[in-house]
Amino acid sequence: MILPRYHIADSAIPGAGKGLFLDETVAAGRIITAPDGIDRTYRHADIHASAELMAQFHASARWFEDRYTLSPDWPDECYINHSFQPNGLWHLGFVFALTELPPGTEITVDYRHLLPPGESEDFADSATGETITGFSWSESLAGSTRALAELLDSSHADRDV
Repeated sequence: MILPRYHIADSAIPGAGKGLFLDETVAAGRIITAPDGIDRTYRHADIHASAELMAQFHASARWFEDRYTLSPDWPDECYINHSFQPNGLWHLGFVFALTELPPGTEITVDYRHLLPPGESEDFADSATGETITGFSWSESLAGSTRALAELLDSSHADRDV
């Protein structure tokens, strides 16, 4: 579920296709997207063992440990693009605003949190040309937890809800 008002439009990121853009200001530390409608997760090994599931793997995201969702119907959250300098923090399926984001901002996250450990995207980062390779589960969780704690520590006094 996407919480702020938004629209889908051509991405400003070269080669990215469409992107998800805000229609309202989102304060630092606020949730942009939250998991909903997830009826099933799959173990990475089970996906690779099934031709039917592997055919949908291009539409996968890691949620926790070795568990992935498959979203072949492409919900609008799938239009969030990658950046090594993202404005959104992916943490356990939630995306938090890393700074105050004004209307018109295209939302980005670091795809290394969503990919299987050691597996690379079939495209490179558009800004750096670097390969986008999945973090291990412990690296992803530790890094996003630290980043979220720092973000909330620095912004919570202004916006407790």
